[in-house]
Amino acid sequence: MFLRVFVAVTIFAVLFGSVTLAAEPAFKVLAFYSTDVESDHVNTANDAIAFYRELAAKDNFVFDVTTDWNKLNDNELKPYQLVLWLNEFPKTPQQRAAFERYMEHGGGWIGFHVAGYNDKDTHWPWFVSFLGGAVFYSNNWPPLPAKLTVDDPNSPVTKGLPASFMSPANEWYLWKPSPRVNKDVHVLVTLDPSNYPIGIKDVIPSGDLPVVWMNTKYRMIYMNMGHGKDGEKIYSDPVQNKLFANAILWLGAKK
Repeated sequence: MFLRVFVAVTIFAVLFGSVTLAAEPAFKVLAFYSTDVESDHVNTANDAIAFYRELAAKDNFVFDVTTDWNKLNDNELKPYQLVLWLNEFPKTPQQRAAFERYMEHGGGWIGFHVAGYNDKDTHWPWFVSFLGGAVFYSNNWPPLPAKLTVDDPNSPVTKGLPASFMSPANEWYLWKPSPRVNKDVHVLVTLDPSNYPIGIKDVIPSGDLPVVWMNTKYRMIYMNMGHGKDGEKIYSDPVQNKLFANAILWLGAKK
């Protein structure tokens, strides 16, 4: 009798034991950041890493991090459905070419703040086009809180957000031309005009200032947030954190 029970239990375990195993991760993310940049950018990247690690554990995705930008190559990117640039951007032709191939073949990207920086000295026209033609023009200083307006409340990225909310202190970037003029760009969140003029040392007096947008030709989202001030942290606001969570969960799973 005992033998028959033992055999039955063993067969059941062999046939159905897999149901007890952890589910396969929903997707895999590789986040790049640097530690030799502005201290506020490093601090915000560390906050982002802590936030996304907690989210990954809760929502079952892989979240790997690296400070080695040479991992921006075809072989290293292959396992990942999504890459994040938390506080920097690639500088070498090899890194940039690998990223272009990754995105042109369906890879996903979320870039924060300075990750989208470009001007006459960056010499990367493909990336300017990737951002929807937006070129950095100016910024406010010091970082200040701002009222943000949700342009598209029906997007999965802005799902559950109020029509407007106060974002923690940030250095806001103005782009010329505005990415909004590009027919392929879908703006999700904009700096509300009621903030103008914004800044003390460096002032943005007016202008169209999108802060979250997608170039719909790619699986990408750019987010202006990423430069906090003193003790006021970018990842301290639950409304804005929902935006961050929505973005990675939707884009990571989007084919």
